[in-house]
Amino acid sequence: MINCIVSAPGKVILHGEHAVVYGKTALAASLDLRTYLTLNNVESDDIIIHLPDVDVERIWKIKDITEAFGEMTEDIDPLKPEAPSDVWMERIKAFAEIDSDTADTKSLAIVSLLYLYLKITKRKSQFFPVEISVLSQLPAGAGLGSSASYSVCLSASLLIASGAISPGADLQWSESELDLINKWAFIGETVIHGRPSGIDNSTSTYGGALTFTGGNISRLERMAKIEILLTNTKVPRSTKVLVAGVRKRFNEYPDVIKPVIESIEALVNKCVPILEEMNKPDLDKCYAQLEELVEMNHNLLCVLGVSHPSLENVRRITSHHGFHSKLTGAGGGGCAVTLNRPDQDGEKLQAVIKALEDEGYKCWTTSVGGPGIQQHSIDDRKIVIRTTC
Repeated sequence: MINCIVSAPGKVILHGEHAVVYGKTALAASLDLRTYLTLNNVESDDIIIHLPDVDVERIWKIKDITEAFGEMTEDIDPLKPEAPSDVWMERIKAFAEIDSDTADTKSLAIVSLLYLYLKITKRKSQFFPVEISVLSQLPAGAGLGSSASYSVCLSASLLIASGAISPGADLQWSESELDLINKWAFIGETVIHGRPSGIDNSTSTYGGALTFTGGNISRLERMAKIEILLTNTKVPRSTKVLVAGVRKRFNEYPDVIKPVIESIEALVNKCVPILEEMNKPDLDKCYAQLEELVEMNHNLLCVLGVSHPSLENVRRITSHHGFHSKLTGAGGGGCAVTLNRPDQDGEKLQAVIKALEDEGYKCWTTSVGGPGIQQHSIDDRKIVIRTTC
């Protein structure tokens, strides 16, 4: 009998937005808002999918799966992650009745799930019936790694179900098992996003914090959990358009913008050792330095032209209450992150949250630097899914 519950965190970019496009270093950390996935064996001969956050319910018959994909899955190995070919993508989209040219994230999430199921779980020439349910605390499309946490949860649960990795409820997965989860999750992200950097799925898999430079990912040796206030302005933005805008500014004013890009990387290099030393006695000094870096980084991003009136409004409100904030991700709307010192006055925090929510924004008090993918006990009644989309 196969039954498991897994969860994986979202991510937040602390420093390095946009500069990373120019080969500079970005710093990301796991976000204590998580996606939860439950995988259960079922008596019926079905694959049952529940994705209520994106209003998706699907049921496929095992016999139909076998007829459609049996010959394509004869020589698969879950220990050897493989990206889908065009033939695979076309076959899956046709089977799932999804338009072949779709760029809809919801539709591609179904394609990703089906591809990972087909490639990971076939045993002894047979597929097995399962019911998969996913709920998330992460808002979709806000730059917080919701699709990556979904892909990590899918990969881990299917690898557990196939016997490719050990259950992780009462033990730590080995480094090689985490690497396998991460590789499959990256493939899931590739199906959804085309050309992901790998930073989102890696942060979600391993937790803590990591740096990303030119495709190379390095995990921080130590990362203390830091409390933050996360604010979603609910202003939609296009990462592609924002990146293009920075490129245009870079090409027109290279002598101005190049030093800004280099300064952003310098901020990353300054922040990393502070985060790794946060457990030392002088926390007040550490937080003072982090607050200065937050202010400087946001101002540098303003020079790049990627802020937005909504983000400046968040900064105005939080600054009025003595907090320090910056945009996170592509900018142009989306989310802002605000440092929340551990000794912060609770009434002051609630006051700033009320002021932000009065503007129509959505706020979360959460933390960064926590664990990556986890398996939970089936009997753990403490798990409460707070859907906040």
